[in-house]
Formats: sequence, C-alpha cells, structure tokens
Amino acid sequence: MIGVITAVLCGVSLWAAAVQGRMSELSKAAIESCSDAVNLAVSLCGTMALWSGLMQIARRSGMVHLFSRSLQPVLRHIFKDCSPKAMEYITMNLSANMLGISNAATPMGIQAVKEMDKQNGKYTPRCIAMLTVLNTASIQLLPTTIGSLRAAHGAKSPLDISVPILFVSLVSAAAGCTVVYVLSLGRKST
Repeated sequence: MIGVITAVLCGVSLWAAAVQGRMSELSKAAIESCSDAVNLAVSLCGTMALWSGLMQIARRSGMVHLFSRSLQPVLRHIFKDCSPKAMEYITMNLSANMLGISNAATPMGIQAVKEMDKQNGKYTPRCIAMLTVLNTASIQLLPTTIGSLRAAHGAKSPLDISVPILFVSLVSAAAGCTVVYVLSLGRKST
C-alpha cells in the first residue's frame, strides 16, 4: 500500500512539474533530497550507535532486568492469567520500549504472543490486544530515536521533547487499554 501511495505522489509531482514547466526545479529538488537523506543517515548512524551501546551496557549490567522487574507488579493486573514466561517477555518488551531500545522490544513481543497462544485461555485475546496497544503506544522515558533525529538536524536540546512524548504516549496507552478493556467486556457478555 505504501508503494502505491509513493507511486501516486511521484506521478502527481511529475505531472504538476511538467504542466507548470518546472522539471528542472523538480530534478534539482530530487537530487538535493537524496544528498540530504544520505547525510541524515550517516549522522543518525553515529547517534544511534552511541545510544545502542549505552543501552547494551544497561542491559548487560542488569539495569534493564531490574527495571523490568519493577514493572511486574503493575503489569500483573493488566495481564491476568499469563504464564510467568509470557510475563517475562511482556515486561522485557515494555522495558525495552521505555528505555528507547525498541528494536530489542519487537522480538520479545513476538515471544510473548507465542507464549500467550500456548496457554489458549479465555483471556488470551484480550492480553494479546493489550500488549499490542502498549507496544504500539511505546511509552518512552528516554526517546532516543527522536532525540537522535533532532540532534542530526541541529536541535540544541534534542531530548527536550521527552516530557511531551511521555505525556502523549501515556494518554494514548490509557485510551487504547480502555478500548481493549471495554471491548473485552462486551465479548464476555455475548
């Protein structure tokens, strides 16, 4: 679907440039954009390497595990009837998201869903939906990816958006969890 949208946008751009006689401007903008994309990718690699390294240190030192254990009492209420193994994957998934290492969160989320599927309990669909909502809302205490992008574009304080991002992700997570809860109540009554 994204490919279709991109093709349509490119086609409309070419058509508009041809109709207005601005093909040279379109060509110049396309070449400059390619150059900007490469520069951004190279500068982002360095910043992401720094944050990935710091997060790897936190993971190896046990800080991520300690953080995930502190989440378990809260998550036990949300993910009722999940096996201890599924809860371990769920807490590690959400911890990785909160610490800004979302690339490590995805495999743990997949493992959590596999573990929940093995249970085949009556709460399994609700738990999977709840994990999907919380993972997608991606509550981040340290938004490293956006901070890296902002630093690459010259922001003086790349992480000054941490509080608004935390607020918005908490609101979206609460709204999503409420919807899942309400829909699961409706499902039980039918």
